[in-house]
Amino acid sequence: MDLWSLRMLVGLVGKPSAGKSTFFKASTLSDVLIAAYPFATIKPNVGVACVKIKCIEDEFNAKCDAQKGYCVDGLRFVPFELMDVAGLVAGASEGKGLGNRFLDDLSGADAFIHIVDVSGETDNEGKASKDYDPLLDVEMLEKELDLWYLGILNKVWKVFSRTVQNTKGDFAKAVAKQFSGLKVSEDDVKDVLREGGFDVENPAKWDEDSLLKFAHGLRHISKPMIIAANKIDKEKGKENLDRLRERYNELMIVGCSADLELALREANEHKLIKYVPGSSDFEIVGKLNEKQRSGLDKVREFLRENGSTGVQEVLNKVVFELLGYLTVFPASANNLKDSKGNVLPDCFLLRKGSTALDFAYKIHKDLGDGFIKAVDARTSRAVGKEYKVKDRDALEIMTR
Repeated sequence: MDLWSLRMLVGLVGKPSAGKSTFFKASTLSDVLIAAYPFATIKPNVGVACVKIKCIEDEFNAKCDAQKGYCVDGLRFVPFELMDVAGLVAGASEGKGLGNRFLDDLSGADAFIHIVDVSGETDNEGKASKDYDPLLDVEMLEKELDLWYLGILNKVWKVFSRTVQNTKGDFAKAVAKQFSGLKVSEDDVKDVLREGGFDVENPAKWDEDSLLKFAHGLRHISKPMIIAANKIDKEKGKENLDRLRERYNELMIVGCSADLELALREANEHKLIKYVPGSSDFEIVGKLNEKQRSGLDKVREFLRENGSTGVQEVLNKVVFELLGYLTVFPASANNLKDSKGNVLPDCFLLRKGSTALDFAYKIHKDLGDGFIKAVDARTSRAVGKEYKVKDRDALEIMTR
């Protein structure tokens, strides 16, 4: 069992000053530097963000005691890792800016959230500007990520392709091994080959265009990406969001305001308001001064117009729609408590297609090693190790 494959990491990418660190702090409430100048982030920040789901507590007539993440008003927030890295500029694949470090930091990510400043108030290097076209940022990032993969291929391709061709080796297996550090699987390679119509029998004859096409396919399938169109609360934010959606209609794009989400989460943290991430409103519960009340009035107006700040929607979409993860609860039909008396303390994220055995290993290696069967807490039905878990399953793992 590859335990590393059960870990999920999402990386925030984008040019400097697009709002990555603000989005990261709003999502994790981690203490990070937020500054209005390029490359404020140098070392990657890794924190815990959460997806929001409906808890299963009502189905069992219980009140959960979430130990990982939290639960409020029947809404369960399930944690995953989020990473904020240095800003990317054109030429990063060749080492410009903090390019090499940026790309190395991203190698272990399962998916990317591209934070795009749709206000048009920062240029391609993250410096203050006016009427900059944010569509250029998407073009730049797509190109740099493709060139990153192409660069890795080019370093080994001459020898690699001839070896595979001469030995009649398994091409998909060989490529997956070469890209193992980027979480590229054999199935990923096979999908790219099938869709691209590549000459697998003669890889040594591939030209530069074929290599770039192959690199692009590998990158898209192994590092899927959602666009968080940030700063839609600014003057030209909505206008540029519409243009972005029209131009890149094949991509998943969500409008958001990381600034407003951060303001709400910090006000909630200081018990000035009661706010559930992703909500369309909040409740004032603390004493506010005039400036705070005025600021929150503006945020409320934005929420009424847009439904939410969009940040939680981005997090949910990248995990559930882009990566296809499911939520599974450890639970017994007879006892919902752990050894410390906590009710439904845990909820785990697993890839679609995961088995009951995968779930056991996700909880603890010993449970996987000693697995006998799993029992559905809702129906008391026993299932074997090959059982494919479903979203919101509640399973008890039985061991020898």
